[in-house]
Amino acid sequence: MTVPLDEISDIREMDAVGVPRAEIARRLSLSRNTVAKYADMADMSPAAPEPRSRARRALGPDDAAWIDAVLEADSGAPRKQRHTAKRIYDRLVAERGYKGSYSTARRYVREWRNSHRQGTEEGYLELEWAPGTAQVDYGNFEAVVAGERLALKLLVVSLPHSNARYARACMSQRSECMCEGLSRIFGQVGRAPAALVLDNATEAGRMSRGEVTESRLFSLFRAHYRCASRYCNPYSGNEKGSVENAVGFIRRNLLVPVPSVGSLEELNGLLAAGCERLNAASRCRDGRPVIEALAEDLAAMAALPADPFDAVRWVRARADKRGYVTVDGRESPPFPLTLVLPFRHDVPNGERRERWDTRHPSTPPSSSSGRWSSTASAAARTPSSPASSAATPAAYRTGSGGPTPREPPPTRTPSRWPRSCAG
Repeated sequence: MTVPLDEISDIREMDAVGVPRAEIARRLSLSRNTVAKYADMADMSPAAPEPRSRARRALGPDDAAWIDAVLEADSGAPRKQRHTAKRIYDRLVAERGYKGSYSTARRYVREWRNSHRQGTEEGYLELEWAPGTAQVDYGNFEAVVAGERLALKLLVVSLPHSNARYARACMSQRSECMCEGLSRIFGQVGRAPAALVLDNATEAGRMSRGEVTESRLFSLFRAHYRCASRYCNPYSGNEKGSVENAVGFIRRNLLVPVPSVGSLEELNGLLAAGCERLNAASRCRDGRPVIEALAEDLAAMAALPADPFDAVRWVRARADKRGYVTVDGRESPPFPLTLVLPFRHDVPNGERRERWDTRHPSTPPSSSSGRWSSTASAAARTPSSPASSAATPAAYRTGSGGPTPREPPPTRTPSRWPRSCAG
């Protein structure tokens, strides 16, 4: 007979004040033995659960010994050719006339393997992140920009100590776009992280057999902001779980439904405002508000340099007869340029000689006239030596900004592609 807990309490309370046990039994309609049992019980602590052993009537000693021998022999077999519980059950039925259930055989196999397991199993510990450390990762998303649906990249930076998250939309994962996006995010944070933790990304660096090979542009970027870098092992996203979680968190909360904006800069403005809103409403692992813990991250970071980093890569290319250059497999007119490229010196049909100024891109020559229709500038009209039909080599600049003219360094000529990282 199971006595409810409230009746047990009544027994012990009445026994404590001196009520006779026969009277307690009469009041509670219990036997005197039951009253004596609970009144004299010295320890009322919850009893630890005891595993119940189930009798396996169908699995006799001979069958159990046979299973033991099969599993012992499996230790020397290839891993993918060892007996499963289902295979052992099938052999028991076919070879030994087993009449029991599959669950009985499966339970015995599981218990045997648990008792014979050797070595240590794989385990995980929660990582501790020092203040000032940032994790970097990319995600994919789509957005409608100026009426065109584009597949874009979401550059996410998280600070695991405070759980602060920042994001920026980019056109690609190239090192120019990555450095430009990180530079903008650093400006939004107001400080530069002490260390960057990245995955095995080709455009930033790659770890192979314990050695890291870093791209030159990203090395210059790190030197500019005086921050260290650490690379995770291949296929080990758990080593930077904070930013892995942040990519999905930002995508679900800020990019659903698919955003429709007029420009990439407008989209990045929405992401910046959304991240500030999410950070203000979030908490870090110890329960503190993100804004409170973020102060510790900022104190461990470095001040931003006076000059911003120019995420650019210089490439020496050769323009063809049309004035087009090919860089990284893409063909584009070189603009803006300060170099005047001369074209055909010997124009057919007695036409006058013209030279094309690449600061004023012209249309390609028509097949009928065979000459260029160009708009000559003052620089194009300045006297110069006769030009040959060969293309002129020059240095071009590929970067992440828009087609905004910049003052080029000596002997170099800048050119930006129309479709850029920053929009």
